[in-house]
This record gives sequence, C-alpha cells and structure tokens, in this order.
Amino acid sequence: MKNKKVFFQLCIMMFMQFFIFAVWWVPFAAYLNELQLEIVQISLIMSSMAIGSIAAPLLGVIADRHISSDKLLTGLNLLVAVFLFLATQQTHFAGLMITVTLAMLCYMPSWGLTSSIAMTHISSEQFPRIRMLGAVGWISAGLFSVVAINVFYVPKFDGTVLPLYCGAGAAFVAAVFNLFLPKTPPTADKSAKYSIQDILGLKVLSTLKNRNFNIFILISFLATIPFTLYYTYGSQFLQDKGFEYITVTNNWGQVAELFFLFITTSILVKYGIKKALLFGLFAMLIRYISLYSGVVSDQQWLYYIGILTHGLIFGLFYVAGQVYTDKAVPQEYKAQAQGFLSFVIWGLGIFAGNILSGWMIDKFRMGEKADWSLLFLISTITAIVLICLFMILFKPENKLESKS
Repeated sequence: MKNKKVFFQLCIMMFMQFFIFAVWWVPFAAYLNELQLEIVQISLIMSSMAIGSIAAPLLGVIADRHISSDKLLTGLNLLVAVFLFLATQQTHFAGLMITVTLAMLCYMPSWGLTSSIAMTHISSEQFPRIRMLGAVGWISAGLFSVVAINVFYVPKFDGTVLPLYCGAGAAFVAAVFNLFLPKTPPTADKSAKYSIQDILGLKVLSTLKNRNFNIFILISFLATIPFTLYYTYGSQFLQDKGFEYITVTNNWGQVAELFFLFITTSILVKYGIKKALLFGLFAMLIRYISLYSGVVSDQQWLYYIGILTHGLIFGLFYVAGQVYTDKAVPQEYKAQAQGFLSFVIWGLGIFAGNILSGWMIDKFRMGEKADWSLLFLISTITAIVLICLFMILFKPENKLESKS
C-alpha cells in the first residue's frame, strides 16, 4: 500500500512539473513574435531556459548535501509562480528577459530534482513510466487553449499573455502538492568543501573518469542543437504555416510520448542503453526528413510525422539518458549528476541551439518568413552525422542491470 501511495505521489509530482512548463513555454515564441521583438531578442529570451539550467548542478549539490530534495522543489516552485506572474506585467525585452530568466533559474533545476526524487524511491528502469505522467501534464496543458477559446470564448489564447498567467497559477498549485512528497534527504557528506567543479557539475566527470559517460554527455550536447530548432521554434514554424491551435498541434508529440515512455522500460531491458539511445537519434532524423519533405511538397500531413516523433526522441534518448546517468554514478552524486545532465542538455545545448537556430532563421529567409526547408535540411544532415559518431564512439555494456 505504501509503495502504491509513493508511486501515486511521484506521478502527481511529474504531472505538475511538466504542466507548469508546457502551458506557457510551448506558445511562448509565438507570443514574443506578436510583441514584435527582434529575432535576436526572441532568441535571447528563449535562451532563458538554457541560462536557468546553469543553476541545476549547484542545486543538485545542495540537494545531495544539505536540503531534502522535496523541500527544495517546493521552494523553487513558489518562486517560479512569483516570477512568472511578474513576467505577465512585462511587454519589453529587458523586463521579459529579467523575469523569465529568474523564473527559469528556479524552474530548470526541477527536472534533475524530480528525476532524482523519483529514482530514489523506485528502480531506475521504472522511471520512464513515472516520467510518462510528465507527458500527460504536457498534453493537459495544451487543452487550456481549446477550453479558453471554445468554453470561455477567449478570442485568442496562443500568442497572448494568458499562458503566462496559467503557468504562474500551476507553479503555485504544484508547490502545494510538493508538500506531500515522500521525504528525500541528502545522502552526501555535508562537510565537504565546495569547488568550481561542484558548481558546474564537473565533479561527476572527474570522479567517474568513464570514457563512455563522457562520450554520452558530448553526444547529448551535440544532439540538442538540432533538436532545438523544433523544440524552441516549433511554435513559430506552425505560426508561419497558418496553424491556429499551435499548442494543441504540438501536443500530438506528447500523445505519442505517452506510449513510447511506457515501453521505454521494456526497450532498455531488452535491447540495452546503446540501442535505446540510437533509436532516439534515428527518430530525430525521421523528424527532420518529414518536416523538410512537408515544406518542399506543401503536404501538411508530413508535419505530423515530425511532431509525433517527439515521443520517440524524448523517451528513447533523453529519458533513457537519465536512466543511464543514474546507473553510471555513485549514490552520493545522483542528484548532482542529474543536474549536470540537465545543464548540458537544457543549458549548454539549448543555448547553443537557440542562438544558432535564431541566427539561421534570420539569415535564411524567403520574404518575411524563414526558409524552413533549408533549415530542416541542415538539421537532417546534422542528425545523420550524429548517428554515425554515436555508433562509432559509444560502447557501453549491452544490457542495463536491474536494481535488486
């Protein structure tokens, strides 16, 4: 009974944490575009996600050494609620940059924290099924636009300030739910001194000295750069193509994610980590081939293939990567390692991807809109190169061992 209760609590935690994010972040680029900000300014504001991830390793160290992860998560969500509300009052670049960055500095560490909390109380192989509730939260967030337009007769939801209000409210509700999470106390030595390595999360690499883990981190960073073109600017792409329900359309990827996260555990056990990660990279290749083909042939149904592959990419590369990280590091570094992985992917990777993608969107244009066919072709070629590098360089054990 206790195990079922903990499982339910972890599911609610994961549901709320991704609901907070999806309800405002997915349509956020379209909102910034409506404010008529310059593409450079949009890229910088969207990079607040990357900047926020800088705090993930440091807060992972704090969770490992000083504060229960569940209490830290509660406090962070309260701050997210405050900063997102303040962001609703801003319409200019400086105000939005400051408030959204502060919100992200509090929010982004929560991805590593929630993963660490979950894998403390369940086996890491079962984590994808807990993480599946994050996809449910993401999908539920998308329904806000449908409800707002069709039930409350709001003229427009996506591309307005309303999603920011929803994000602030959801963060407050999540903080209340976090009070009931199972206790997850620190496990590392509290008296150990901090270093630059700790703050940046590099202590994980220097401690492990594991070639495969280092290669995994490098490939994860590089893969996130092409991933960002869709992840960050997908709403702008759909806006350029005349889609009205941007969030709902994007959320078909999360619907697919539900299924793929459910089977990720079986894939990890049956095929091992390398094949699982490789399947995720192939899914990214399929995404950009389909998006490129859709733009060139003007066939919108091909866009949905690119959207639906999100579940494969996220489940079989990013979530499986979290499981691999949990297996690769000692107990006392688990929260820090998840924070470091979050920093590499959602910090460095997203920042590099946002800047590069924003530059390409501005550089390669057809009239007033971006040349999406060229952008997707470049991403397709990049995915092929990454697959080749991964197959050659990454050579871990064939199977993941189950926890006893």
